[in-house]
Amino acid sequence: MVKRIDRNKQRLKRHLRVRAKVSGTAEMPRLAVYRSNAHISAQIIDDVAGTTLVSASTLEKTFEGIGSNKAAAAKIGEIIAERAIAKGITAVVFDRGGYIYHGRVSELAEGARKGGLKF
Repeated sequence: MVKRIDRNKQRLKRHLRVRAKVSGTAEMPRLAVYRSNAHISAQIIDDVAGTTLVSASTLEKTFEGIGSNKAAAAKIGEIIAERAIAKGITAVVFDRGGYIYHGRVSELAEGARKGGLKF
């Protein structure tokens, strides 16, 4: 019998390794990314206070288009950067969430940089 690899379990292990090194503060919060097959979302989190400061997702009613492609990820990056700058956040620590920095995750990061966030 062939054992099937649980890819999400492996991702969560990678995510724990990343989270051991990356933490958000009030001065430099964490930009966390979550990617599913159909959507992508991002949050800017202050880990010291345990609060989400800003969030953006393709599940929002104001978002138009397909949520599972690179263009959507770039748009979400720009939206979260715009909302963060409106709240006075200019620099963040990027948390890729255990995903490979490739495809939609890298497009979201580039969109956030294009929107004005520094990381």
